[in-house]
Amino acid sequence: MAMGTSRDDLAPVVGIPVAARLYRGVSRPRNWLQLVRFAAVGGIGYVVNLSVFAACVHVFGIDYRISAVIAFLVAVCNNFWLNRHWTFVARNGHLGVQAVRFFAVSLVTFGFTYVVLIVLVDGAGLREVPAQAIAIALGTPCSFVGQKLWSFKA
Repeated sequence: MAMGTSRDDLAPVVGIPVAARLYRGVSRPRNWLQLVRFAAVGGIGYVVNLSVFAACVHVFGIDYRISAVIAFLVAVCNNFWLNRHWTFVARNGHLGVQAVRFFAVSLVTFGFTYVVLIVLVDGAGLREVPAQAIAIALGTPCSFVGQKLWSFKA
């Protein structure tokens, strides 16, 4: 076995009950470190997204729905680079494959947050920036799971 590799790391996923896989995942300190790093990158992305969104809406007068798309595109580029190089340390994987997967997961998450944003603004009457902040926060868990298990899988 390679150094640092345990028998559990080599066990096939097929046939292992979900509860056992979940326990194995939460009992590994490196997974918690990844979660902390992902949260830090997410915090930076959150600030980038909200800053771009607020500037588009309040400075440039762009409709909040278009502003959400612009803010997403800026933040997703920032988050990809930071997650690839720091959170998941996945520099050995193929850049193009990781980028496509990262963008796909981010696009699914964005679809969810976009719907939440519209519901909060048009349905609940919230102001655009607080609604965007809530929508992004609600989409973060989905993004972490998708990025860890698919985009940057070991």
